[in-house]
Amino acid sequence: MAETNRAAAQAEPVEETEVTPAPKRRRGFVIVVVILLVLVGVGLWWRSTYSEDTDDAQVNGHLIQVSARISGQVLKVDVEENQQVKKGDVIAELDPSDYQVAVENAQAALDSARAFAQAAQVNVPLTEINTGSNLNAANADVSGSHASVLQAQKQLAAADARVAQAIANNTKAQADLKRYTPLVEKDVISKLQYDAAVAAAQSTAAALADAEASDEAARDGIRVATEREKQAEASQKYALTGPQQVAVFNARYKQAQAQVEQAQAQLDQAKLNLSYTTIVAPEDGIITRKSVEINQNVSPGQNLLTLVSLEDLWITANFKETQLRHMVAGQKVQIHVDSTGKDYSGKVTQIGGATGSVLSLFPPENATGNYVKVVQRVPVRIDFTDLAKEDPNHELRPGLSVEPKVRVK
Repeated sequence: MAETNRAAAQAEPVEETEVTPAPKRRRGFVIVVVILLVLVGVGLWWRSTYSEDTDDAQVNGHLIQVSARISGQVLKVDVEENQQVKKGDVIAELDPSDYQVAVENAQAALDSARAFAQAAQVNVPLTEINTGSNLNAANADVSGSHASVLQAQKQLAAADARVAQAIANNTKAQADLKRYTPLVEKDVISKLQYDAAVAAAQSTAAALADAEASDEAARDGIRVATEREKQAEASQKYALTGPQQVAVFNARYKQAQAQVEQAQAQLDQAKLNLSYTTIVAPEDGIITRKSVEINQNVSPGQNLLTLVSLEDLWITANFKETQLRHMVAGQKVQIHVDSTGKDYSGKVTQIGGATGSVLSLFPPENATGNYVKVVQRVPVRIDFTDLAKEDPNHELRPGLSVEPKVRVK
């Protein structure tokens, strides 16, 4: 029995050494698991504060309404619905006949205006020369006519002197004739002396008449010379308007130049209208809502189709207002596209100026008394960093759903 008890006593410690390590290992495992869970929790928490994401986002782009800029009949339609086109590809063609005639008329008007302008340009130097010559001639005529007036006045003075002399001679001769008449009747003087007195009286009378006629001619000469002087002065005054005449021809030349420019503008407009008969794609994109058909008459501004642009695409992401605390423009964004599964890089460009509810057609009226606080969403614009290099043949289309993840830290 003693040996049995000693064996049992010895066996008990051995049993304790085999059972004791198991709880320690369990405790160590639990501690490791707890530490791992704490690390994972901290990582998830840090991850949640490291970036902000949302599934309320979509691709946006430009929907270009392609319309006719002129009126005309459609001769040809070169695109089909949902066809992808490049910038500059022909979409439709209008009848160019009327616009070609307009170009020819405008060209003829331009040629006529240029010819008129050249003639007006030649008239300017000719007018300068002619007005200068006319002024010199007018000045000479004024000087000559003034000299003629002075000469006529001198001739009149000489004629007046001759008239006075002739009057004196005639008076003496008539007086001698009167004295000789009774003497010849009494035979005091000879008949010969009397006849000489009669002849002298007649001669002096004729000389007086001639002097008076010369005097009258001299007066007429003064009148004519004075009139010529007035005409010369009038011509001189007209010649002095030479600079104004040159200015007038210069103005006509400038007017002709303006008419040339106007005709050139009309020709340019006619050529533009002719070019508008060919309607081309303004950007790369896809044709949608095509309504243009052959033989259709279109008018300016009439919508022919819609071009969905594939060049300038961006993301509109509606983040919760609680997600915008650390979000600013310029932060990097990872964009995941639901339809293709591809990821693209981008950056925050703009944060909207108002929430989506305020920008809606019927914004909420919180002053009604039935106010319930709701977390609002704010539109944020995200631009692709370099879509052309990342995916030149991308399949992004406006309206596709995406999930952007913004790195805010």
